[in-house]
Amino acid sequence: MTAPVVAGFDGSPESLAATEWAAREARRRGCPLDLLEAWPWPHRDVVGSEETYRDALDRLELRARELRPLAGDGPVTSAIVPTDPAEALEAVGKSAALLVLGSRGLGAVRGFLVGSVSQEVLRRAGCPVVLVRAEAEESEGPVLVGLDLAHPMDDVLAFAFDAAARRRAPLRVVHVWSPPVSSQYTALEAVGGLGELASVDRARFAEQVTPWRERHPEVSVTADLIQGSASVALVDAAAGARLLVVGRRVRRTLLGAHLGPVAHAAIHHVRCPVALVPHG
Repeated sequence: MTAPVVAGFDGSPESLAATEWAAREARRRGCPLDLLEAWPWPHRDVVGSEETYRDALDRLELRARELRPLAGDGPVTSAIVPTDPAEALEAVGKSAALLVLGSRGLGAVRGFLVGSVSQEVLRRAGCPVVLVRAEAEESEGPVLVGLDLAHPMDDVLAFAFDAAARRRAPLRVVHVWSPPVSSQYTALEAVGGLGELASVDRARFAEQVTPWRERHPEVSVTADLIQGSASVALVDAAAGARLLVVGRRVRRTLLGAHLGPVAHAAIHHVRCPVALVPHG
């Protein structure tokens, strides 16, 4: 059976935007859409709790009916699960094609103020996760993907090329590089080494991107190498993009899984939907 697109729902404006985005994505993929609402209270025998539960169930079923015309021919299902939201989403993510979550709106700077559930799911999910802002509408701009040449990025590039192909959108592939710091920078600049450094990055860039261009000749690709801070440059490059795709390295520390600085900047400061794709 085709893996579903799964969207978290809680009745908030952010989850309304996320479920609508998820329905359109399910239509593009020709796959099922599953709406999931977590109900973390184990008992419903407290006064008023059964009525609240029924209201939540009715609201979820209504949302599923509203989305069926957008979701195409695939089935649309909905379920309330009696568990912690992050745990529920992490569990379904093991068999999902994609998880879609709403953001909590604009922060004091600009971009996402990501909630604790989203943060946990982003760190732990085994499938790609897309964050959607409440007022977000997909623009006519390109799909943008950030490329890290220090690690294999096939899963990230596969997702980005597929997203661009399904949308019939151009794809912009960006790698941000920084020269060595301090005395190393001065020495390299003196002997013309920075140009050589950029040439090496260009060769590695082409090595990663070329096979995917050959697999998707229908996708118009623009490739950019930008010198600077990866977090700042990628946030700026995402202005006008319809979707930003970034990688999330699957790694563990003594404190548990965590997001890298580029992914962290993207989910907090980028206005368009952001897809985080796990990779090795």
